[in-house]
Amino acid sequence: MTKDVIALTPRMPDPWAVLAGLLAGGPEKLVGTQGEGAVIQLCDAEGRPLVSVEAPLLVSVEGEAERLLGTTAPPVPYWWTEARATTGVAEAEQLAGTFAARLATLVGGSAWPPEAAGSIAVVKTDGVSVAPEPAAARPAIDVLTDKVAVVIQDRPVVAMTAWLSDAFRAAAEAGLGLQIVSPAGTTLSPAVRDALGGWPSRWIVQDERDGYYDGLTGAVLRWQDGAFDPILSPDAAEDDPRTPVAATYQEVHDSGDRQLGLTFRMVHPADERLVLGGGLETVWRELTGEPPAGWGTSEPANLPWSPRRLTDVAYERAPEPTWLVAVGDRARPGIATVRITRTEAGVEEEVTLAFGYGAGEEPPLDALPAAAEALATRHHLQSMLVQLRKARRDVAVPPRFEGPGVPLAFVLGAEEVRAMPGDRARRTPLTGQPVQLGPRTRPALYYPLPGDPSDLSGWQDFERLVRHLKGA
Repeated sequence: MTKDVIALTPRMPDPWAVLAGLLAGGPEKLVGTQGEGAVIQLCDAEGRPLVSVEAPLLVSVEGEAERLLGTTAPPVPYWWTEARATTGVAEAEQLAGTFAARLATLVGGSAWPPEAAGSIAVVKTDGVSVAPEPAAARPAIDVLTDKVAVVIQDRPVVAMTAWLSDAFRAAAEAGLGLQIVSPAGTTLSPAVRDALGGWPSRWIVQDERDGYYDGLTGAVLRWQDGAFDPILSPDAAEDDPRTPVAATYQEVHDSGDRQLGLTFRMVHPADERLVLGGGLETVWRELTGEPPAGWGTSEPANLPWSPRRLTDVAYERAPEPTWLVAVGDRARPGIATVRITRTEAGVEEEVTLAFGYGAGEEPPLDALPAAAEALATRHHLQSMLVQLRKARRDVAVPPRFEGPGVPLAFVLGAEEVRAMPGDRARRTPLTGQPVQLGPRTRPALYYPLPGDPSDLSGWQDFERLVRHLKGA
């Protein structure tokens, strides 16, 4: 079992307050550090970690506590201090809750969950062996096998926290998959969904009827041979294996909510005057009238939106890539992930962006050509795909079936259009003609596509277009 607890305080917890909170569980406990002092640990008499505390994070973006925890935080800026109980140690969870409650008492604020100092429900790990000693060096990893690293998350939204980001990094370095286990009712941040990749990484949801299932595919799972893997249907033939789909995953209700999704890539010339994040801000303004509310290198997004500061972080990390998340305000839910990479072609920005709309709200489809033109003429757009899908307004990913999006438009940047032979980019098998964006002598091209969320045939048109552009 495991538990995360969080203290939300208007003042920064000073070292003495953190120490007092750690020792509130008893003076016989030992205090140590990990990660060059970035993580403080409360240990038992034998030196085994019981509670790991991340360095306090200053959050200057409104709405993040509401989005990720479903609770109200102090007015921004406030401090977010996470503590994680060690799996399989009976007293660790209570110690973590006591720490957060004591910290909130000393410096003001509140502890999440509200019952942190008392008895709390936990995520069960029936049939799963507790992690051996090698996982102790990574507080985020609860179970470690020769196939996967397992992280157990008992919180309303599984977000790309610093803990979870560290677990992704550790699993990748070890050549392992990452499997995230959460209770029923939990949702997933799009930032985590996009990072999971393929097998054996999974999001595993506990379920009363089927035990465990994959929150993204619905496949019923069991812990077997050191990982959560699908089971076979009782009537499956040996040469035609089939996996049952969890009943809970199939319980779908169409609320009328929709999401507008954009995926685009920009390739900038490597220049010391380059400022990153401008393309994302441009699209955000064109579609919402406002820039992103905030950004960060993990969730919660803690920094006010600033392309200049974002660029400084990417520059300091180069030549290593930089991953970041940007969020909108509560009036227009939106989230984007950005990956910045230095390549031979220059500096690449890959952006995945989604905005949520309720049943009575219309996505700003008319603004899409202007947003695409701004990217093409000012931000070195290479390509962009726009989709519309039936999905939640709050942009969280539920452990239930959500249909795929349908393509609304594809955009090809000016450099890519220029590089194609003849009129290939302009004369396509589609019935509609592409729209020229930018100067006539060097245009980008906007290809409109059918965008009915109930009709997936638009993907056939998109496939025909891509095959044509590739010369097939």
